[in-house]
Amino acid sequence: MNCVICRKGETAPGKTTVTLQRGDPTVVIKEVPADVCENCGEPYFSESLTGQLLRMAEPAVKNGAEVEIIRFAA
Repeated sequence: MNCVICRKGETAPGKTTVTLQRGDPTVVIKEVPADVCENCGEPYFSESLTGQLLRMAEPAVKNGAEVEIIRFAA
C-alpha cells in the first residue's frame, strides 16, 4: 500500500511504538505490529488491532496512571 502521509513510500510489516493520551494519562505500548511506511515511518493498524490497543490502555486510564508503558502481547 502507498503511504497516504508522504505519498512516496510503500508499507511493509513491522513493529512500532504507540503513544495514547486521554487527558493527563499517557499510555505507551511498545512492539506493536503494524504496516509501516519504509519512507516516513507512519504506522497503519487494522481496525481490530486499534480496538485491542484501546482496550489495553483503558485500565491505566481508569487507575489514574500518569504514564504507563506496556509491551504488546498478541
